[in-house]
Parts: sequence; structure tokens; C-alpha cells
Amino acid sequence: MGEQRLDETLEQHRGELTGHCYRMLGSAFEADDAVQETLVRAWKAHDRFEGRSALRSWLYRIATNVCLDMLQGRQRRARPVDLAPAGTCAGPLGAPLPESAWVQPIPDERVLSPEADPAEAVVSRESIRLAFIAALQFLPPRQRAVLILREVLRWKAAEVAELLDTSVPSVNSALQRARATLAEHGAEAAGASGRSPDMDEEHKELLAKYVDTFERYDIGALVTLVRDDAAMTMPPFELWLRGHEDIAGWMLGTGEKCRGSLLVPTAANGAPAFGHYHPAEDGGHDPWALQILDIEDGAITGLHFYLDAQNLFPLFGLPPRLEPGSRP
Repeated sequence: MGEQRLDETLEQHRGELTGHCYRMLGSAFEADDAVQETLVRAWKAHDRFEGRSALRSWLYRIATNVCLDMLQGRQRRARPVDLAPAGTCAGPLGAPLPESAWVQPIPDERVLSPEADPAEAVVSRESIRLAFIAALQFLPPRQRAVLILREVLRWKAAEVAELLDTSVPSVNSALQRARATLAEHGAEAAGASGRSPDMDEEHKELLAKYVDTFERYDIGALVTLVRDDAAMTMPPFELWLRGHEDIAGWMLGTGEKCRGSLLVPTAANGAPAFGHYHPAEDGGHDPWALQILDIEDGAITGLHFYLDAQNLFPLFGLPPRLEPGSRP
């Protein structure tokens, strides 16, 4: 196979490999690094591949081993809700934790294929939800790999055993333990919720109301869209809030600086998301946070404000600034 054709063939697998590495690592940036290393290793070793197995399986073997190497000795990534009890709107924000502490978001377009059939689309979307990615972090790396390969990618036990150089009974045992751990942390198997990957009219109306109330900064109206037990998180800070009273109290207190903000829609982790731009002195708007919303049964159940706009906005292709009088 010529070098150009090989490059093109390997590149066709980048999206699905990125999804696999993201589920393993919990970071879009680390997933990109892992996929690049996978493709480099595959390119260097392609003359020894000789078609002994399907190219896709071979690439997943390399990618899984790259991720397992990267995970050695690392602490798990988490969400604020996994680290401490809910705080209050009057509580201190505290010091920011390093990027490596958090499950990081990923753009849908990096990992979700528009050509996937509806059943595959549901599983793919559910398996990149922030809550599911965070739950995966509780699993030891090899158990994590087994669960992803078996439950998300639907590989047979024998195929997973071959990839991991282990036995079928070992794979089945690891899968059973992984399922039990996910259940302990309240996580469903990927696709078990049966939610449609498509946004229905009710969903669109809810998002339109959210954007309207947030940009008008009508917090009284905004919290009517939010379930009373909803969580609000603000990585890289450990503080998180639960419920209407504390969410509204925060937005009208410390968060008052968000008044006058604009939201630019995007999509992250199988969920609606927005680039959140703060008002600037010249009348324009500067990047502030990536918002991701959890929605269930017609209500917002989670508001996640990732404050690392400097790194996340370029990742999501969001404008570096909104000039006065303009928006995408």
C-alpha cells in the first residue's frame, strides 16, 4: 500500500478512535494525543501487519494499549459532584484545581458520526455523556477497556480477550465487576436509557427559553426551566451547588458579572452546549465559559460551566471574540 493511500486509510478511523480514547482517558486533548500516537505506531508498523486481523481491530488494539500506558499511575479524573458535598451560594469558591483533576468535555463532531444508524447513534451519544465518562473513571484501566469494548463497541468476549492478551473468562469477570462498579455510582450502561439522539420540538423550545432568559439575565424565569434538584458545577473549582435557591443565589451574587452575556450554540458530550461570552468594556464580548446542559424529561437537570475558555473555545471552533454588534 502506498504511503498516501495508507495515510488516507488510517485517517478514516480517526473519529471512532478519538471516541474510544476519550472514553478511556476523559480528556479531549489527551484523546487527540493518544490517537496521534496510535496512527504513528500503525504507520511505522504497517509492513508487519500483513492483514492478520482486520485493520480496525488492529488499530483499536494499538489505541487501547496507548491509553493503558498513559493511565499508569494517574489519579482518576472527576466532576465536582464526585469530590465533595454540594456547597452553598454563600460558600467560598476556593482555589482552582489543575486540568488533570477534571473530566473534560469534547465536541460532538469529533466523535459522533452523522452516518451512524439510529441504534448506534444512541449508544455513541450516551457513551460520551459527562456522567458516563465520569463513572468510567472509577474503573481500573483494564476493566474500563473491557467495558467500553464490550458494552459500547459491542465486541465479542473472544475479540476483547485477543486484543488484551487474556482469556475469555477473565474478560467476562472484568465486565461483571465493571458493571457492578457503575451500578454503585448510579450509571446506566451506554444506550440503556433509550433516549433519542435527535432533538425534538419540546427540547428545542426549552433551549430557546434558556438562551432567552440567560441573555436577559431573568434568573427568576431561568430557574423555572431547571429541576429543583439540579446541579450546577464550575470546573476548575471544586464548589458545586444544588437546587433553585443556591443556583439563583449564586447567579445573582458572585455570578452577577454574567449579566449581559451572550450564548453561541454548540454541542458537547452528546448534549446541548454554548460558548458563553462576557460583556467587554468596548461593547463586544469576550470568551468566558463553555456551558453544557443536562436535560431530562423536559427540564434542565445540570448546568456545567467549564471556565477554561482559552483552551476549550478553539477546540470547539468558537469565535475568539464577539465584536460589538455582531454574533455568529
